[in-house]
Amino acid sequence: MMAVDGSYKVEVDSPMGKQAGTLTLKTDGDALSGTFAGAMGTQSFDSGTVSGDDVAWSIQVSGPMGQIKLDFKGTVSGDDISGQVQLGSYGSASFKGTRT
Repeated sequence: MMAVDGSYKVEVDSPMGKQAGTLTLKTDGDALSGTFAGAMGTQSFDSGTVSGDDVAWSIQVSGPMGQIKLDFKGTVSGDDISGQVQLGSYGSASFKGTRT
């Protein structure tokens, strides 16, 4: 099942404005790994999950307020990905992207 695998240009609509990044996803059964490269550098993750077209993963970023855990939940539809990201205790934001 390679429907999710690939690289995506994504945009997170965060409280600090739109943040562009590159998301790379790789599946192995129902396990999800990859990288998220953006303004805060590149974070890799290997404890994500995939169920059909639904994906979820978390990364840690260092911001002005210290470490923040970002929890992503999204759905891949064809070459598009979209979903929500929980920004630690700072609320949530939406994200969307397109496979490159």
